[in-house]
Amino acid sequence: MKSRLLFSILLLFIFQTGFAQQEKATKAQQDSIKAAQEDSIKMAELAKVAIYPLFKEGLWSGVIPVQGVTEIPNPKDQYNLLFEFTMGSKDTTYKELNEGLVEIARIVNLHIASGIPISHIHAVVLTHGPSIYSIMNDAAFREKYKKADNPNTHLIDSFMRYNIKFIACGQAMAFFEVSKEQLHKNVKISLTAQTALSAYANKGYVHYDISKK
Repeated sequence: MKSRLLFSILLLFIFQTGFAQQEKATKAQQDSIKAAQEDSIKMAELAKVAIYPLFKEGLWSGVIPVQGVTEIPNPKDQYNLLFEFTMGSKDTTYKELNEGLVEIARIVNLHIASGIPISHIHAVVLTHGPSIYSIMNDAAFREKYKKADNPNTHLIDSFMRYNIKFIACGQAMAFFEVSKEQLHKNVKISLTAQTALSAYANKGYVHYDISKK
Protein backbone atom coordinates (compact mmCIF):
# COMPACT_ATOMS: atom_id res chain seq x y z
CA MET A 1 0.00 0.00 0.00
CA LYS A 2 2.80 2.38 0.94
CA SER A 3 4.67 1.69 -2.31
CA ARG A 4 1.48 2.34 -4.33
CA LEU A 5 1.02 5.67 -2.61
CA LEU A 6 4.61 6.68 -3.30
CA PHE A 7 4.25 5.62 -6.94
CA SER A 8 1.04 7.67 -7.31
CA ILE A 9 2.71 10.72 -5.76
CA LEU A 10 5.66 10.31 -8.16
CA LEU A 11 3.33 10.07 -11.17
CA LEU A 12 1.46 13.19 -10.04
CA PHE A 13 4.74 15.08 -9.64
CA ILE A 14 5.91 14.05 -13.13
CA PHE A 15 2.55 15.05 -14.62
CA GLN A 16 2.52 18.44 -12.90
CA THR A 17 6.15 19.13 -13.85
CA GLY A 18 5.48 18.23 -17.48
CA PHE A 19 2.36 20.40 -17.59
CA ALA A 20 4.24 23.34 -16.08
CA GLN A 21 7.05 22.97 -18.60
CA GLN A 22 4.58 22.75 -21.47
CA GLU A 23 2.72 25.82 -20.20
CA LYS A 24 6.03 27.70 -19.89
CA ALA A 25 7.03 26.73 -23.45
CA THR A 26 3.63 27.80 -24.80
CA LYS A 27 3.93 31.18 -23.06
CA ALA A 28 7.45 31.67 -24.48
CA GLN A 29 6.15 30.86 -27.94
CA GLN A 30 3.26 33.31 -27.57
CA ASP A 31 5.64 36.02 -26.33
CA SER A 32 7.91 35.40 -29.31
CA ILE A 33 5.01 35.71 -31.75
CA LYS A 34 3.82 38.90 -30.05
CA ALA A 35 7.32 40.42 -30.19
CA ALA A 36 7.62 39.54 -33.89
CA GLN A 37 4.26 41.17 -34.61
CA GLU A 38 5.27 44.33 -32.72
CA ASP A 39 8.60 44.47 -34.59
CA SER A 40 6.77 44.06 -37.90
CA ILE A 41 4.44 46.96 -37.10
CA LYS A 42 7.39 49.12 -36.02
CA MET A 43 9.33 48.36 -39.21
CA ALA A 44 6.28 49.18 -41.34
CA GLU A 45 6.09 52.59 -39.67
CA LEU A 46 9.82 53.23 -40.09
CA ALA A 47 9.62 52.18 -43.76
CA LYS A 48 7.36 55.17 -44.42
CA VAL A 49 10.20 57.58 -43.64
CA ALA A 50 13.22 55.51 -44.79
CA ILE A 51 15.49 56.96 -47.47
CA TYR A 52 17.74 55.15 -49.96
CA PRO A 53 20.76 57.32 -50.82
CA LEU A 54 22.21 54.91 -53.38
CA PHE A 55 20.91 51.34 -53.22
CA LYS A 56 17.24 50.50 -52.87
CA GLU A 57 17.08 46.77 -52.30
CA GLY A 58 14.04 46.18 -50.16
CA LEU A 59 13.05 47.59 -46.79
CA TRP A 60 16.20 46.51 -44.95
CA SER A 61 18.59 48.59 -47.07
CA GLY A 62 16.91 51.85 -46.06
CA VAL A 63 18.18 54.56 -43.70
CA ILE A 64 16.05 56.23 -41.04
CA PRO A 65 16.64 60.03 -40.96
CA VAL A 66 17.85 61.31 -37.57
CA GLN A 67 17.46 64.89 -36.33
CA GLY A 68 20.13 66.68 -34.30
CA VAL A 69 23.13 64.56 -35.33
CA THR A 70 26.30 65.97 -33.74
CA GLU A 71 28.86 63.23 -34.47
CA ILE A 72 29.59 63.63 -38.18
CA PRO A 73 32.30 61.78 -40.15
CA ASN A 74 34.71 63.83 -42.23
CA PRO A 75 33.50 63.65 -45.85
CA LYS A 76 37.04 64.40 -47.06
CA ASP A 77 38.47 61.21 -45.54
CA GLN A 78 38.77 57.91 -47.41
CA TYR A 79 36.70 55.03 -46.03
CA ASN A 80 38.04 51.50 -46.54
CA LEU A 81 35.42 48.84 -45.79
CA LEU A 82 35.97 45.07 -45.83
CA PHE A 83 32.82 42.97 -45.70
CA GLU A 84 33.49 39.35 -44.74
CA PHE A 85 30.43 37.82 -46.39
CA THR A 86 29.61 34.25 -45.32
CA MET A 87 25.81 34.36 -45.08
CA GLY A 88 24.22 31.69 -47.23
CA SER A 89 20.62 31.42 -48.42
CA LYS A 90 18.42 28.40 -47.85
CA ASP A 91 17.52 26.50 -51.01
CA THR A 92 13.88 27.32 -50.27
CA THR A 93 14.61 31.05 -50.56
CA TYR A 94 16.57 30.97 -53.82
CA LYS A 95 14.16 33.55 -55.30
CA GLU A 96 15.04 36.17 -52.69
CA LEU A 97 18.00 38.48 -52.26
CA ASN A 98 20.68 37.25 -49.91
CA GLU A 99 20.16 39.15 -46.64
CA GLY A 100 23.91 39.62 -46.28
CA LEU A 101 24.16 41.53 -49.57
CA VAL A 102 21.20 43.69 -48.52
CA GLU A 103 23.01 44.45 -45.26
CA ILE A 104 26.09 45.53 -47.22
CA ALA A 105 23.87 47.86 -49.28
CA ARG A 106 22.48 49.30 -46.03
CA ILE A 107 25.94 49.96 -44.59
CA VAL A 108 27.05 51.76 -47.75
CA ASN A 109 23.80 53.75 -47.72
CA LEU A 110 24.46 54.74 -44.11
CA HIS A 111 27.87 56.12 -45.04
CA ILE A 112 26.43 58.12 -47.92
CA ALA A 113 23.55 59.40 -45.79
CA SER A 114 26.20 60.62 -43.34
CA GLY A 115 27.64 62.86 -46.07
CA ILE A 116 30.45 60.66 -47.38
CA PRO A 117 30.63 60.66 -51.21
CA ILE A 118 30.65 57.25 -52.89
CA SER A 119 34.00 58.17 -54.48
CA HIS A 120 35.51 58.15 -50.97
CA ILE A 121 34.14 54.71 -50.13
CA HIS A 122 36.43 51.82 -51.07
CA ALA A 123 34.60 48.59 -50.34
CA VAL A 124 35.58 44.94 -50.75
CA VAL A 125 33.19 42.00 -50.37
CA LEU A 126 35.17 38.91 -49.38
CA THR A 127 32.97 35.90 -50.08
CA HIS A 128 33.48 32.50 -48.52
CA GLY A 129 31.43 29.73 -46.98
CA PRO A 130 27.93 29.04 -48.36
CA SER A 131 27.59 32.63 -49.59
CA ILE A 132 29.67 31.52 -52.58
CA TYR A 133 26.44 30.33 -54.25
CA SER A 134 25.00 33.85 -54.06
CA ILE A 135 27.66 35.26 -56.38
CA MET A 136 27.24 32.67 -59.14
CA ASN A 137 26.30 33.87 -62.62
CA ASP A 138 22.75 33.38 -63.86
CA ALA A 139 23.52 30.33 -65.99
CA ALA A 140 25.21 28.51 -63.11
CA PHE A 141 22.46 29.53 -60.70
CA ARG A 142 19.77 28.20 -63.05
CA GLU A 143 21.68 24.94 -63.38
CA LYS A 144 21.94 24.55 -59.59
CA TYR A 145 18.36 25.47 -58.68
CA LYS A 146 16.70 24.34 -61.93
CA LYS A 147 14.31 27.30 -61.97
CA ALA A 148 15.48 30.89 -61.95
CA ASP A 149 18.23 33.43 -62.51
CA ASN A 150 20.28 34.57 -59.55
CA PRO A 151 18.15 37.18 -57.70
CA ASN A 152 21.38 38.82 -56.48
CA THR A 153 22.73 39.61 -59.96
CA HIS A 154 21.19 43.08 -60.18
CA LEU A 155 22.55 44.13 -56.79
CA ILE A 156 26.02 42.71 -57.51
CA ASP A 157 26.03 44.62 -60.83
CA SER A 158 25.08 47.79 -58.95
CA PHE A 159 27.86 47.24 -56.42
CA MET A 160 30.44 46.76 -59.15
CA ARG A 161 29.20 49.86 -60.98
CA TYR A 162 30.40 51.82 -57.94
CA ASN A 163 33.73 49.98 -57.81
CA ILE A 164 32.82 47.67 -54.96
CA LYS A 165 35.15 44.71 -55.42
CA PHE A 166 34.13 41.07 -54.94
CA ILE A 167 36.68 38.43 -53.96
CA ALA A 168 35.88 34.72 -53.80
CA CYS A 169 37.77 32.33 -51.52
CA GLY A 170 39.38 29.56 -53.57
CA GLN A 171 39.14 27.11 -50.67
CA ALA A 172 35.37 27.70 -50.41
CA MET A 173 35.03 27.31 -54.17
CA ALA A 174 36.73 23.91 -53.96
CA PHE A 175 34.62 22.78 -51.00
CA PHE A 176 31.30 23.90 -52.50
CA GLU A 177 32.33 22.81 -56.01
CA VAL A 178 31.96 26.20 -57.70
CA SER A 179 34.32 26.92 -60.59
CA LYS A 180 35.65 30.27 -61.76
CA GLU A 181 33.45 30.01 -64.87
CA GLN A 182 30.36 29.72 -62.64
CA LEU A 183 31.02 32.95 -60.77
CA HIS A 184 29.55 36.35 -61.60
CA LYS A 185 31.81 38.19 -64.03
CA ASN A 186 34.64 40.34 -62.61
CA VAL A 187 34.76 38.46 -59.30
CA LYS A 188 38.38 38.18 -58.18
CA ILE A 189 39.71 34.93 -56.70
CA SER A 190 42.02 34.54 -53.72
CA LEU A 191 43.72 31.29 -52.73
CA THR A 192 42.03 31.68 -49.36
CA ALA A 193 39.86 34.20 -47.56
CA GLN A 194 42.34 34.21 -44.69
CA THR A 195 45.16 35.89 -46.60
CA ALA A 196 42.73 38.39 -48.10
CA LEU A 197 41.59 39.26 -44.57
CA SER A 198 45.12 39.86 -43.35
CA ALA A 199 46.15 41.72 -46.52
CA TYR A 200 43.27 44.20 -46.29
CA ALA A 201 43.75 44.56 -42.54
CA ASN A 202 47.31 45.65 -43.31
CA LYS A 203 45.86 48.32 -45.61
CA GLY A 204 43.67 49.71 -42.83
CA TYR A 205 40.32 48.33 -43.97
CA VAL A 206 37.55 48.26 -41.35
CA HIS A 207 36.20 44.71 -40.96
CA TYR A 208 32.46 43.99 -41.05
CA ASP A 209 31.18 40.50 -40.22
CA ILE A 210 28.30 39.70 -42.59
CA SER A 211 27.14 36.33 -41.30
CA LYS A 212 24.19 34.65 -39.68
CA LYS A 213 24.06 35.47 -35.97
